[in-house]
Amino acid sequence: MSALSGKVKTMWSAQDVARDEVRRQANGLDAAAVVEKVAEAAVRERESAERLRGNGSFYKFEMDRERLAVIWLTKHAEWQRVRDLMTALGWSVYEPEQDVQGSVWAREREERLASALAAQAASGEQGREVTDELRAEVWLSAASSRLLRTVAYRAGLPASQVLAQLAERIVVSEDGTVFVPPFTPSQ
Repeated sequence: MSALSGKVKTMWSAQDVARDEVRRQANGLDAAAVVEKVAEAAVRERESAERLRGNGSFYKFEMDRERLAVIWLTKHAEWQRVRDLMTALGWSVYEPEQDVQGSVWAREREERLASALAAQAASGEQGREVTDELRAEVWLSAASSRLLRTVAYRAGLPASQVLAQLAERIVVSEDGTVFVPPFTPSQ
């Protein structure tokens, strides 16, 4: 499940994260509380923009500056949209189910999640069917990574396919020496 949760986290854009959080936090809030949330988001948007420009400190493990700035920019806009919607329709409290645009975004997120879960399940099923295949995560040095990316770019392939073609051509001699005869990666 941890591998899946890592994939699910990365599939959400900063806008998705912000809109989902505002939708959940706004549920049941009255207009005054939403106005406070708009003001708080405005401050956070300004602070994250300052940090993006290098005028603030970030902790070592904090989210990257650009993503944080986009999240707060989107949260501010979303809180304003919720405030304006409540004002225009005369709502005393925010109810996510009544918010047409917010419901569309939530449905799209749910569909992407369902799709990702289905793909993960299919991948797991396929992995059980083909037991001789190997799926590996490889960490390369900077120099090796640059070389691999250059070869992949020139061949018009993803780096993973270049590595797969390289692995398919490995030759092991009788004395245990490993080598790969020259080849040109192809599609």
